[in-house]
Amino acid sequence: MSFKDDLDDLETAEDFLRFLGVRYEQRVVNVNRLHILQRFHDYLAADTGLESLDDEGMAARYQTHLERAYQDFVVSNAIAEKTFKVHKDEARRMADRFVPLDALLTPTA
Repeated sequence: MSFKDDLDDLETAEDFLRFLGVRYEQRVVNVNRLHILQRFHDYLAADTGLESLDDEGMAARYQTHLERAYQDFVVSNAIAEKTFKVHKDEARRMADRFVPLDALLTPTA
């Protein structure tokens, strides 16, 4: 079996973390599992040249990306990271509503 074949058997965030040898705290995964997996997917999608690697090289690269995705949510949170479209859209809407304090204090003519 190849590395890619082994990946096909993984289902949960914990499965990926264990398989790739990434140490994790269950409380972090419980709150952020979908965000971690989405970020992992995003990192893999941005990585060029994965297909040219052998199984060992690919496994190392996957481990690096999953570790990075997991750490993103150890030091931050899902809303701040804006992993999903809904978070990105809301951040854009909030930015459009922002009014600088100076604008409120400046008298209008």
